[in-house]
Amino acid sequence: MTIHEFLSPPSETARRSGPHDRIVLSSRVRLARNLRGLAFPGWAKKPERLRALEIIRPAVESLPQLQGAFSETMDNLGPLDKQILVERHLISCEHMAKGVGSGLVLNKEESLCVMINEEDHLRMQALRPGLQLRQAWLAIDQVDSELERKLDYAFGPDLGYLTACPTNLGTGIRVSAMLHLPGLVLAEQINQIIASVNKLGLAVRGLYGEGTEALGNVFQVSNQMTLGEVETDIVERLNKVLLQIIEHEENSRAKLLETKPKFVFNQTGRAYGILANAHSITSKETMNLLSMLRLGVDLGEFPGADRALIDELFIMTQPGHLQKQFTEKLPADERDIIRADMLRERLRHVGRSNPKAPSSGGPALDKRN
Repeated sequence: MTIHEFLSPPSETARRSGPHDRIVLSSRVRLARNLRGLAFPGWAKKPERLRALEIIRPAVESLPQLQGAFSETMDNLGPLDKQILVERHLISCEHMAKGVGSGLVLNKEESLCVMINEEDHLRMQALRPGLQLRQAWLAIDQVDSELERKLDYAFGPDLGYLTACPTNLGTGIRVSAMLHLPGLVLAEQINQIIASVNKLGLAVRGLYGEGTEALGNVFQVSNQMTLGEVETDIVERLNKVLLQIIEHEENSRAKLLETKPKFVFNQTGRAYGILANAHSITSKETMNLLSMLRLGVDLGEFPGADRALIDELFIMTQPGHLQKQFTEKLPADERDIIRADMLRERLRHVGRSNPKAPSSGGPALDKRN
């Protein structure tokens, strides 16, 4: 079975729901682990990487949580397959570049994923829709405990779990959530929020993690410290911060509707107009406009549309997924045309913008071009 046949259809993925999923798209807890006596993947030569893979892969496959999982080496996955996995946030951009000596094990529900020989020998992660950090932590902690009985982890009494990057030393845990924050962006408050979050020792990154852009007003918030703090405390601390960000986003949306309704509906209405009528559109523009359309759907502005449709289009219009439908690599200009055709077709049953906004201008009129 290929990874494309194994993965759930985007329509099914988009309908997975969880607490606060209007704003929190997903929660993730990732653990980094290495084997004692073997060089870290970045320093290991090919025979040593293969040796680590031979030890780790059967141990992971034998776990009850991974029964019936998809298991493959990275050199046997095609470029489009890897890109689709990145677009689904199941593997990192770094792992996409891996080949011989690296592997992947993914459960059927797409809620547990193990990357073998990424930056560390093991990068295992649990994913949940909405705000479910505690549930994700319990799931990956159980996987880790069972693997530790099968594998000899590199561990030191002072530094904890030894990792390739010093920032992961100690617990090796990275707790994160993906947030849709168009209200804070439109209210020009997002930089204040990011600064406040950074002061709390947390990191804010773009759609695909470190060094990437916040396309579609989607931001990843995660812990930075992994040493000197127990895992449950890290999970709880991030959970509290996320609840505060959710409140700020809800308040921003409410305030904008109260003080600048015409500005908000101009943004969402224009997004609908372009997406439903364009004949060529880039991936980046699509993501940003779908963000505004999703906001409009959340505000009850578009009859006949639900959030799951928009979330499905977020997935389907990305380059990897778009090209996979045609089983071939397409140049960017052809992708832009096909993407626009898809959007017009999928949005043709969505009713036009019908906001319940005050008729007067006043503060709703924004001075920006």
